[in-house]
Amino acid sequence: MEKQNHSMVSEFILLGLTESHELQIVFFLFFSVIYMSIMSGNLIIIFVVKMDPQLHYPMYFLLANLSFIDMSLASFATPKMIYDLISEYKTISYEGCMTQMFFLHLLGGSEMMLLVAMAIDRYVAICKPLHYKNILSHCVCIRLALLSWTMGFVHTMSQMVFTVTLPFCGPNVVDSFFCDLPRVIKLACTDTYILELLVIANSGLLSLFCFVFLFISYSIILITVWHCSSRESSKALSTLSAHITVVVLFFGPCIFIYLWPFSSDSIDKILSVFYTIFTPLLNPVIYTFRNKDMKKALRKLKSKYVNSRSTF
Repeated sequence: MEKQNHSMVSEFILLGLTESHELQIVFFLFFSVIYMSIMSGNLIIIFVVKMDPQLHYPMYFLLANLSFIDMSLASFATPKMIYDLISEYKTISYEGCMTQMFFLHLLGGSEMMLLVAMAIDRYVAICKPLHYKNILSHCVCIRLALLSWTMGFVHTMSQMVFTVTLPFCGPNVVDSFFCDLPRVIKLACTDTYILELLVIANSGLLSLFCFVFLFISYSIILITVWHCSSRESSKALSTLSAHITVVVLFFGPCIFIYLWPFSSDSIDKILSVFYTIFTPLLNPVIYTFRNKDMKKALRKLKSKYVNSRSTF
């Protein structure tokens, strides 16, 4: 009987960002450019960190991991959204919908924990500089990256294990451009009040706790920076400002959506676009243009490429 309930809804209808045909064309062109920029920008960061020995430090190793997660976060729903903007039938299969929600929370949870790891890296680098290489060895960095993915997996499974067992036997219209967990579980043919509380507790409070931890960590780091020399403090502040900007841009929408899940649909759509599309775009911009080492590495690789072309 449970299998029959599950088979009643074989697909979900995504309403997307807008019903206006003119806006859909504009959004199609706009988000196509944005998506290509996300992929190319984050790939450049990964390539530069890999190729330049001067960037073989924990901070840049974690940054390359962040770029990989950002590319994945932008890819779980954005290509589908772009296609739907020029498609007459905006549907997604039941399996595709569950897959989207699984990867959203896997990648979102992993990025939260990776940002925590990056805060730990900055804390050790600034507050315990003499012990930096011993504390944050390459092995420790790999463990931090694996831990972030593990926590992301636990985070998503703790919600999806209940979601996949819900019976969907009637309404199948999702007022968004992807399958968002709070919206999908409301379509189930059963009382989902407890599950909605679980989503709020799991996603909302996890976002809030990570944000508070990061706020306290960066506050301690900033206090430490004030006692450094002017040259050291200016470099540290430049790096910290980039980290803090990324944290605010990522956690702000997440906390709002999951701690206030009954806000208006239009605001939720804007925030969803922000943390699934614009944050992965802004990360490489913030870290590249505000980081002297990254800019130096980019110039070095560019000059090496130009010189190699001129020899042929």
